[in-house]
Amino acid sequence: MSETENETPEASTPQQSDLDYKINLLFGGVVVRKDLVKAVKGNAIVPSYVLEYLLGQYAASDDEATIQAGIDTVRKILAEHYVHRSESELVKSTIKERGRHRVIDKVTVSLNEKADVYEAEFANLGIKGVIVDSPIIKAHPKLLVGGVWCICDIEYFHNEDQRTVPWILGSIKPIQLSKFDVEQYLSARRGFTTEEWIDLLMQSIGFNPEMFSKRGKFFQLVRLIPFVERNYNLVELGPKGTGKSHIFSEFSPHGMLISGGEVTVPKLFVNNSNGRLGLVGYWDVVAFDEFAGKKKRTDKALVDIMKNYMANKSFSRGVETLGAEASMVFIGNTSHTVPFMLKNSDLFDELPESYHDPAFLDRLHHYIPGWEVDIIRGEMFSDGYGFVVDYIAEVLKSMRSQDYSDRYQQHFTLSPDISTRDRDGIHKTFSGLMKILYPDGQATKEEIEEILRFAIEGRKRVKDQILRIDSTMPDVKFGYLDTDDTWHAVTTLEEDQYPTYYRVAREAEDDGEDARADADPLGGTTEAANAGDGEEPPDAKPEPELFQGHRDYQEGQRGVSFESLLVPYLGGAGEITIVDPYVRMFHQARNLMELVEGIARTKDPADEVVLKLVTVENQDGPEKLQRQLEYLLQIKKSAGVLGIVFDVELVEPQAIHDRSITTDTGWKILLGRGLDIFQRMVDSPFDLATKYQKYREVKGFGITYLREPSE
Repeated sequence: MSETENETPEASTPQQSDLDYKINLLFGGVVVRKDLVKAVKGNAIVPSYVLEYLLGQYAASDDEATIQAGIDTVRKILAEHYVHRSESELVKSTIKERGRHRVIDKVTVSLNEKADVYEAEFANLGIKGVIVDSPIIKAHPKLLVGGVWCICDIEYFHNEDQRTVPWILGSIKPIQLSKFDVEQYLSARRGFTTEEWIDLLMQSIGFNPEMFSKRGKFFQLVRLIPFVERNYNLVELGPKGTGKSHIFSEFSPHGMLISGGEVTVPKLFVNNSNGRLGLVGYWDVVAFDEFAGKKKRTDKALVDIMKNYMANKSFSRGVETLGAEASMVFIGNTSHTVPFMLKNSDLFDELPESYHDPAFLDRLHHYIPGWEVDIIRGEMFSDGYGFVVDYIAEVLKSMRSQDYSDRYQQHFTLSPDISTRDRDGIHKTFSGLMKILYPDGQATKEEIEEILRFAIEGRKRVKDQILRIDSTMPDVKFGYLDTDDTWHAVTTLEEDQYPTYYRVAREAEDDGEDARADADPLGGTTEAANAGDGEEPPDAKPEPELFQGHRDYQEGQRGVSFESLLVPYLGGAGEITIVDPYVRMFHQARNLMELVEGIARTKDPADEVVLKLVTVENQDGPEKLQRQLEYLLQIKKSAGVLGIVFDVELVEPQAIHDRSITTDTGWKILLGRGLDIFQRMVDSPFDLATKYQKYREVKGFGITYLREPSE
């Protein structure tokens, strides 16, 4: 094991903010500093709620000496009792030699019908067949489905009968809060403003609230609704790295995250051969990770049962109909930009074919636009105080039976256009956010309106995409009336950003023509669209003919930019290849990013451009190579948001002969110096050259433009 693996990071002492002081004052004993989880985790592969459960027992304080003592205690507990798979034989030996030993492990129980006993399996310890008494199963039925992290005392007693397992379960305690004081929670909530309360919840999730906008915070809070609202159906699709699955795997002992490919009818609902209930019978939330993927094979029977369950909250076991309260969450990655999806398909385009079905989609209550959620960065994590997660998990669970969906009705009335399913979706999101933000049900008209608009927008995003898929469904006006009958329309952000593409499918059908061909990407009407077929609009200007040949630029010359030098030749290209061995240093990577920006600015937002860079690894040591790769990765992430698919091919130096740019439109540009044409400059926000290339001095270079004749 390496030195760094042996070392556990020490917890630094951040300065306590006014909010943290208030949190400790009003919620002392059930809050913990969120950076402590990293300090104690080491290489233990356990969910955050397990670690925070232990921290809540020993380090739930704002006294530094108590915190450090608690951290040491938790580290000692993990070192002595957490079972690493690689050390399972050593732990088994310890149990045998001592006769009894306490372990922290994930335990799954199954019924052995032949022997008529319950048997436990310990995931990391690697033992199974351990007898579990029936009262334990009655008290903790989740042990039968999916497994639960527990603190257990294991005993060893060998018997001559080889059919008898020598392992004996002395005691078992699932890691979750046993009870809490509801009235104390509600009373303490009244000591916070709405903004402070939202920030406390953000810190409880593990994020620094200062790094998020109000809208960004709401996206994180909507992820909590399945834990506080029964039978809530949520979908989130977006780019990788936005933390979509974090809450469902780490935040609560009442949620289960499974891979979308692992879903079966017996696992999710019921095994008809033995009548055993699946996940929805035991868990508050079942989240399907990696749910997207057009080519994924799906079970048609599962889709049908899921549709029935999402609509009616029930499923069949033989002739018996069973109800359940589990919320369903579907999370997956997108591979295209929003305008691309809107122009070419819809915002559910990434789903498997069987789920890309209006009947299934109409059962979703809210769509989180994952493309608006920031990609998680290190500085976004919190070192402030937040609830111990098993405490807030129990709070949310306790409120599942309450219904706050009517709390807006004294101020607002939903549009009469809205269908029953639309109304249900809006009501459940509104109720969930009310319970999370205003657990006593008291909020101002302005606060209620903010939540209502957000709830309507999330359901509208679902319905608008269904309307693109099924043109027979009637259009819906999403909005609400206030007490003086003033109408307030609600739109989605992507509808406001890309109005032409957002409505193009239905407008094309309504008009009987393809509106996309004549659409102005900024949402206006182009003159070309209004001109007759084959006619030029009267004031149309012909495209200027691009220069072909060679040009030289003198050292120290200004007024040169990629905008004039390269971008006009790249317009309309679907594939662009840049060959340049020197994209290594920061200023060289910035030059490339500025070219990416120029390409993005001139292309249709709904189109995708494939940009390939052929370059050479930085050979000046591993640190500089790592830095080069980080620059290129950052460019890839930023370019993807702009609809540019950026890829890098690293080749040997001798493989590159000419520095060039080629396009699939026939242009080849020979670059004497590659993209590194600007002289070094002072990186100051007060120097125009920092932002605008045309104010920079260039190095002496030549450039040649060649055009392959069209066939």
